[in-house]
Amino acid sequence: MKKVKVVLVDDHKLFRNGLSTLLKAEKEIEITGEAENGKEFCKLLQKTMPDVVLMDIEMPVMNGIEASRLAIRMYPDLKIITLSMYGEEEYYLKMIEAGAKGFILKNSGIDEVVKAIKTVYNGGTFFSQEVLYNVVKNIQEVKKDKTPAIKLSNRENEILHLICKGFSNQEIAEELNISKRTVDKHRANILDKTNTHNTASLVMYAVENKLIEI
Repeated sequence: MKKVKVVLVDDHKLFRNGLSTLLKAEKEIEITGEAENGKEFCKLLQKTMPDVVLMDIEMPVMNGIEASRLAIRMYPDLKIITLSMYGEEEYYLKMIEAGAKGFILKNSGIDEVVKAIKTVYNGGTFFSQEVLYNVVKNIQEVKKDKTPAIKLSNRENEILHLICKGFSNQEIAEELNISKRTVDKHRANILDKTNTHNTASLVMYAVENKLIEI
């Protein structure tokens, strides 16, 4: 069985070592590198290409936002999951714009971290429920007068709900018994209607406008 290659990027060595030890106990995951800041991470990419990156936000030298932006510019298929702390909600949208595929809190259990890694590796997105609550609260406080949500068709709503659950396009096709090409077309239409640019920003839009319940 192919192992998921994971790189950890966090400036707190104790946290990084603890998470690394827990993940190394997982048979389907392999830790292929660690970095303590974004600059070190970008250099590391020249030596090893991970399947998934667990990326801290606030770090010295180069933060997670800039590092994610640079890394994905060089390697568009790179999958990054944000490691988040309470109080960092102001950075969430910036990480999504940089290309992050998911968010997990640093106090999450190892089972949730593993689930996030596998979900993102398989083409989905993953957001801790607490992260979504924090994002919605933050957005609602900043944006009092929201533009009404757009109208989606029944099929588009079905697909949106599955996207928000972390399903890949292929998994959605199998779940709804339709072709992947049809799912691709619906997904493109949903992104266009919601004026979002990737799956992560679409999930945020859906939560903010109460198109899904959390």
